[in-house]
Amino acid sequence: MTTTAADTTAPTGGDERGQASGQASPTHGGHGYAHQKDQHLKRLRRIEGQIRGLQRMVEEDVYCIDILTQVSASTKALQSFALQLLEEHLRHCVASAAVESAAKEGDEGEDEVDAKVAEATAAIARLLRT
Repeated sequence: MTTTAADTTAPTGGDERGQASGQASPTHGGHGYAHQKDQHLKRLRRIEGQIRGLQRMVEEDVYCIDILTQVSASTKALQSFALQLLEEHLRHCVASAAVESAAKEGDEGEDEVDAKVAEATAAIARLLRT
């Protein structure tokens, strides 16, 4: 149960909505990651398989260091997935908010951009705490 480069390398491109609620914003009409949804689900299933492999390793009394190596690989795979979603969020939500704010008068557009940047910053902070 080793990790391949495909498990830890983030695919490029695409967008991401990334709201914690899981619901589409009325101004964006959908999640930016929808373009790569099948790829994301395949990747998450692969990570799920890694976690199930960890369970089997513990059940089979595998050597501690070998289990820790697989924990590290699983953690890196999840971190890579999270970074891909963050990139898609920045490309979709934050960029869309910036484009839309250019068309709006006054502080309303700037407030939307600021809110999206703050949302992304909070997500980055959560990722760094892990």
